[in-house]
Amino acid sequence: MSRMVGTVSRGIRAPIIRNGDDLVDIVTTSVLDAAASEDGFAIRDRDVVAMTEAIVARAQGNYASVDDIAADVREKLGGETVGVIFPILSRNRFAICLRGIAKGAKKIVLMLSYPSDEVGNHLISIDAMDEQGVDPYRDVLSQEKYRALFGYQKHPFTGVDYVEYYETLIRECGADVEIIFANDPRAVLNYTKNVINCDIHTRARTKRLLKAAGAERVFGLDEIMNAPIGDSGYNENYGLLGSNKATEDQVKLFPRECQPLVDAIAARLYEKTGKRVEVMVYGDGAFKDPVGKIWELADPVVSPAYTKGLEGTPNELKLKYLADNDFADLSGDALKEAIKGEITKKDDNLVGKMASEGTTPRRLTDLIGSLCDLTSGSGDKGTPIVYIQGYFDNYTNE
Repeated sequence: MSRMVGTVSRGIRAPIIRNGDDLVDIVTTSVLDAAASEDGFAIRDRDVVAMTEAIVARAQGNYASVDDIAADVREKLGGETVGVIFPILSRNRFAICLRGIAKGAKKIVLMLSYPSDEVGNHLISIDAMDEQGVDPYRDVLSQEKYRALFGYQKHPFTGVDYVEYYETLIRECGADVEIIFANDPRAVLNYTKNVINCDIHTRARTKRLLKAAGAERVFGLDEIMNAPIGDSGYNENYGLLGSNKATEDQVKLFPRECQPLVDAIAARLYEKTGKRVEVMVYGDGAFKDPVGKIWELADPVVSPAYTKGLEGTPNELKLKYLADNDFADLSGDALKEAIKGEITKKDDNLVGKMASEGTTPRRLTDLIGSLCDLTSGSGDKGTPIVYIQGYFDNYTNE
């Protein structure tokens, strides 16, 4: 009988990871135990093992405290008035970072983008903005003007008024605060020349615009905690980007030095099974919620490290295009064999070819990382390892 199953994604249960744990051993053992269990599977070449960035960072002990962040901010920006622009609206992702920043300055000028933050958390609705005649490209709103126009708005999922929440948090840390709303980063320079830009995927442009407009000291979140403060954790490439709340006084940073880990796990699995399994670390998936309009990717990248077989993008034909166009006069086994023949002889690079139109032109690691993020979830499933089979198969594989 022909093979009837394509891609399969399995969440693999693992122990609770602690600082200093041997992830090469834990991940390999967890996969092999799952494969040998009553719900087991055969390990094959080009299967994929993926692990969440969270367990990698935890095993590394890659944490920073509020006081660590404050010391770094004070050293880099002078400890007086600091502009903090374009943060995301998140208790998990940014609130503890903001506490550290506020403790490292006398005053914070907090500039929020509107109608939403970078990843789609809305302060106000687009319709409300239009009704009030506000131009998001030009208008700079004070907190008083924002309240007069839009009142007190709560996030639809968390129930938090982030303007009030961030203001209270800053004051509790002993800093004065002024809040403005704008989308041109240069607007903050009317208040201070010392700026931390907190945007994730647009950070290079923001820094460039600020520096060209006369900012004196500009640091992105990727440059805060990019080196250790005492014995703290750090991330030399991403700093505070990709961090998550660990406790009320500590963040877990994005993991560092992940490439040796994925290579070692791949080597161990080959040693144990004789199969060449691909391995990656993943964080947020790269997808957007159609209801809440939130773009999931708050990490700087989906995957900070992966084995070489996961480089590149898919090179696939669109089966329905072939069925509706090239082989519209065929059906049944004749259609099946004709399509298989096209797949067998397809070019190594289908970019621009009509037969590939509508396939997903994204990096493999972004696609697979999104699949893993949806499989493992972010709650209590207890499956920080994901095992994927059949991802690189096509209609010809039996």
